[in-house]
Amino acid sequence: MTKTPARIIALFFSLVQSAALFALNISETPSTVSDVFDTLGQDENAGSTTFLSLNIPAGARAESLGGAYTGLSNDISFFDYNPAGSALLDETEAAVFHNSWISDSAIETIAATTRYGDLGIAAAAKCFYVPFTQYDYYGEKQTDGYYSETTAVLNMSYNFFHGYYFKGISLGMNIKGAWRSIPDYADSETGEIKKGFSQSAAAVMADFGVLTRFNFLKFYSSREPNFSIGLCLKNAGAAFTGFGEEIERDDPIATVASVGFSYKMLDAFTFTADFSQPLNLFSLDESEKWAAGAGMIFQITDKTAILAGFLLKGGNPRMSLGGEAIYKGIQFNINYTLDLTSSLNPVNHISLSAKLRLGDRGRAQKAATVDEKYIEGLQKYSEGDYESAIRLWNEALEIDSGFDPAKKGIAIAEKQQHLIEKIKEMQSLD
Repeated sequence: MTKTPARIIALFFSLVQSAALFALNISETPSTVSDVFDTLGQDENAGSTTFLSLNIPAGARAESLGGAYTGLSNDISFFDYNPAGSALLDETEAAVFHNSWISDSAIETIAATTRYGDLGIAAAAKCFYVPFTQYDYYGEKQTDGYYSETTAVLNMSYNFFHGYYFKGISLGMNIKGAWRSIPDYADSETGEIKKGFSQSAAAVMADFGVLTRFNFLKFYSSREPNFSIGLCLKNAGAAFTGFGEEIERDDPIATVASVGFSYKMLDAFTFTADFSQPLNLFSLDESEKWAAGAGMIFQITDKTAILAGFLLKGGNPRMSLGGEAIYKGIQFNINYTLDLTSSLNPVNHISLSAKLRLGDRGRAQKAATVDEKYIEGLQKYSEGDYESAIRLWNEALEIDSGFDPAKKGIAIAEKQQHLIEKIKEMQSLD
C-alpha cells in the first residue's frame, strides 16, 4: 500500500500519541500491576556487577519489543543482542540512537554496518552519562562533571552453509572496549578535591552469537524465512580499576546468556520472545535472577508499524509501546517504556532512533538476474533445448553459487540428455 509522505508522518505521530495514552492509562494504577509480580521476589544480587550500562538498550526498536531481539536481530540494533545479525542484514545501515533513561541519565549511540556476501562487519560507539554535582554543607558547589561509561564495539560475522532452501547458520562476535569515567570529587571531611581517575575503570570483553533462519508454519508467500532462533553470550570479559596507582581487577562485568526466537506467522504480524540469564563470572551462585521478554510487530503499511513489548526481570515488569516509519530512506523509531520498578514511583522514559538505509550493495539486482536466467533456462528446457538450459543455469550459478534450483535443473537436464543419447544408440543398433 502506498502512502504520501504527509500521510506517513501523520500516521507515525498518531502512533506516538497512542503510546502516550497507553502510558497515562497504565501509570494510574502501577501498584496493582506491580503487586501481581511481587510474588517473584526481589533480586538480592541485583547491582552486584559493574558496567551495567552494557545492558541498557541503545535505541527504540528492540526496546519496543521488550528486549526480545536475540532471535530477530534484523536491523542494526543487533549490536546489543546478537553479533551474528550483521551477516544476515539486507542493507548497509548507519544509525544514531538516543535513550532518555532514569535520573537525568541518557545513552547516545552511533553505529554502522555493511555486508559483503556472507560476511558482515560493523562498528559502534555507545556512551552512557549522568550529570554529577557535589555541594558542601552550606550549599556551595564543590565539584561538577559527568559520570560516564563509554563502549566501542567492532563486529564481524559470517553466514555458513547459505543456500536457496537452507538460509545458513550465522556465527558472530563483538570485541568491546569500555571506559568508566568517575568525575573529580571533594573529600567529605577535609573538602580536598580528589581525582576521580583513580576510581575510573577499563574493561575488555567479547560477545558471541549464533543465528539461523528457516521456514516454519508459514501462511503467506515470500522467499524470506519466517522463523529464526538465536543464542548469545554477552559481555564476557574483565574490568580493571586503580589507574595511576596499583591496577586491580574490578567487580565482575554484567555478563548475560540469552536465547530467543522470532516467528512471522503472517506477513503483517511478527512475534518475538527471549529468555536471559545474567552470569556473575566470579561466583555463579551470586548471579542475578533471570529475565524474560516478549514483543509483537504489527505492520500497518510497508512503511509504518506499531511495536509492543513486555519485559519481566525479577519482580519488575516493564511495558513498552513504539512506532516505526520510513521516509526517504530513513527509518524512524520512537518508544515509550513504563518501568514498574517501584509501585510508588514508576519510571517512564523515551527512546528514539534514526536509521539510514544505504542500499544492498547490488544484492537485489544480482538476485533478479539469477531469477531471469533461471526462468529463461526453464523455457529452454520446456522446448527441449537442454544444452541452452544448462548453459543458462550455469551462468546463474556463476552469479550465485548457492542457487539450488539451478543445480537441480542442471542435474535433471543432464539426465535427460543422457537418456536421449541412450535412445539414439539403441535406435542406431536397430
